[in-house]
Amino acid sequence: MIDWSKRAEEERALLVPSFSATLLWQAAMGHHSEVKRGVPLELSFLVLPIALHRGTRELLPKSVVTSLPVWLDENPLVRSGIAERARTLVPFTKDAMTFGGTRGMFLISPREIAAVTGWKRKVNSVVKGTSQEVADCVKRAEFVGRWFARIGNGATVMALLGVRP
Repeated sequence: MIDWSKRAEEERALLVPSFSATLLWQAAMGHHSEVKRGVPLELSFLVLPIALHRGTRELLPKSVVTSLPVWLDENPLVRSGIAERARTLVPFTKDAMTFGGTRGMFLISPREIAAVTGWKRKVNSVVKGTSQEVADCVKRAEFVGRWFARIGNGATVMALLGVRP
């Protein structure tokens, strides 16, 4: 992996493990709000590629009742972008998992990532003092967690997005 000091400024800002862990935490909170479970481990690798990419983030539906197949049909170019970014962002997602897991933001099991609710006040206070883009990333990560919970099966989500575990 490239040394952080040699990365582009945008990459250092958006892919720092603390921010990425915050997005995973938010997605896990969103998922839990719908189905009282953490976000499936395999789906956690889709949070960063969706929430961080402005174009994809802005195309997300307004409501979790919009089905993934309908959304993909309305936005056909999104599928290939998510799949490619998911592959590229695997190491950053793993770094975020390590960061958040070792600090107690979430509990990681072989099946899921469950947010520790005690972090809610801290996450909210940090997000409150950030830019609109950061706040949008966080808000949409929570949406992605809720949306994935509504879709159900992780294998179905991954197949529809063209991603392999």
